Amino acid sequence: MTVRRCLPWPDRRLRTPASPVTEIDDTVRAVWADMIDTMEAMPGVGMGAPQIGVMLRLAVVDASDTRGQAVRMANPEVLHASVQLREHEEASPNLPGVSAVIARPRAVTVRFLNAEGAVEVRDFVGLWATSVQHQIDQLDGRMYFDRLSKVKRNILLRRARKLAG
Repeated sequence: MTVRRCLPWPDRRLRTPASPVTEIDDTVRAVWADMIDTMEAMPGVGMGAPQIGVMLRLAVVDASDTRGQAVRMANPEVLHASVQLREHEEASPNLPGVSAVIARPRAVTVRFLNAEGAVEVRDFVGLWATSVQHQIDQLDGRMYFDRLSKVKRNILLRRARKLAG
């Protein structure tokens, strides 16, 4: 479909919780297709619809080695998270040039509406789990750096502003 422009931080929409999706229709499918194209162009392993200015609870994740395995999710919610954490360096196309190591649950069980409009419950582990949690944060109006201490967050944002010129 189309590679969309990612909103630049600090666009207020990145801090606004997205609205629930009531049904899976052609409009939702088209947004998912654009999100996958945009994610692949970055390249990245996930994307939330607010990142491209669509204020719906839509996310895509593809942490596969081969790509082309994107999971399309509407209204994703974590039902269970493992106690064991996994660290991963996270970043966002909305704040290019900076990243931070974030610890999140290593595995999660997530309920969502799938591309057919059916409720699906799926387990995600490793990078898949990290990406799903990162996207759900975005749908809630949170950025990955919100999980850092205030000092580390301020350093990261200062560095990002400096890179942006």
